[in-house]
Amino acid sequence: MKRFAISSLAVAALALSACASLAPYGAQQGPSGQGFSEQRIESNRYRVTYRGVGAPGPVADFALLRAADLTTQEGYDWFEVVQSWTDGRPGGAGGVRPSVSIGGGTSRYGGYSASGVGVGLGLNLSVPQPTSTTLEVVLGRGAKPDRPSVYDARSVQGSIPR
Repeated sequence: MKRFAISSLAVAALALSACASLAPYGAQQGPSGQGFSEQRIESNRYRVTYRGVGAPGPVADFALLRAADLTTQEGYDWFEVVQSWTDGRPGGAGGVRPSVSIGGGTSRYGGYSASGVGVGLGLNLSVPQPTSTTLEVVLGRGAKPDRPSVYDARSVQGSIPR
């Protein structure tokens, strides 16, 4: 019976993890949905946000990909990230994290002595957490400036899978 209960919990946790994962790259559907949105600040300056569920890294990649797509759609060649914000937690991907603990002890009572060892197993069941990355970008044409915050839009489009 215990094995069945533990197996059932593990299957339920995996099912929850599968339901709450990063959606495919695309526009945000609704105010709490996953996906990208952007706001034009000036003629060549935008604020790009990508909201997703899971680890902050893939969400940040999709924010860069959206900035690259926007750059080429607007007829520019490169973009510079002038500010960025990440609202996420390290390890936000969730999942099942097993833990093991071992303990031991001895005791004496009267003329008797005893010793024992115990092993404990635990499961931390957590679901992926919402996260978002916002980039403020300036779009440019021509030769890409040699700064680490400047990205060639077509290179980003070719290197981040959708």
